[in-house]
Amino acid sequence: MLTVHHLNNSRSQRVLWLLEELGAPYEIRSYQRDAKTMLAPPELRAIHPLGKSPVVTEDGLTLAETGAIVEWIVDRYGQGRLAPPPGSAERVRWSYWLHYAEGSAMPPLLLKLVFGRLPAGAPSLLRPVVNMIAARAQASFIDPNLKTHFDYWESELGKSEWFAGPRFSAADVMMSFPVEAAADRGGALNGRSRLAAFLEKIHARPAYQRALERGGPYAYA
Repeated sequence: MLTVHHLNNSRSQRVLWLLEELGAPYEIRSYQRDAKTMLAPPELRAIHPLGKSPVVTEDGLTLAETGAIVEWIVDRYGQGRLAPPPGSAERVRWSYWLHYAEGSAMPPLLLKLVFGRLPAGAPSLLRPVVNMIAARAQASFIDPNLKTHFDYWESELGKSEWFAGPRFSAADVMMSFPVEAAADRGGALNGRSRLAAFLEKIHARPAYQRALERGGPYAYA
């Protein structure tokens, strides 16, 4: 059976949600972040050398990277669901958003998280300097970059109800984590009604709720 190696408050919540949308059988092996560092526990390295989540295993296969996992699950269990037909214009857009979610959307959000935490981790004597550097980096580079992405998402959701077209798809599952993280730490919903509506719609989906029940508390829900 497919096993999802699930880390709390992580990208792996999307994998549980996708499987619930497809009604595919799976089991969960849960891991908890270190309370101080917020990093994944070393036990995950026994599953995959990078020690990250999500990772899925099935019949000798070990697969990491959320986008690759989502594509594999849709191919294996989708039976044509949650993906536009191959060769269609929607399929190209679907593939774009599937890869954009981690390739372009998440790096500036990660920078926002890291630079936001830098001052607290610095020695007390250096904290004012680190705080100044972190604030300057956010104001001059990170925040403008994030605004560009957030405005782009808002604009694209004005072209169709969902990211890849008129129908909900795995592309929306992939984009859920960047949008949720952006709403939590980047103020993405301020003045962006389409993004707010997107979150409301995905959070109301029965499969999303079932994934929460199985996966446990999730800070971004």
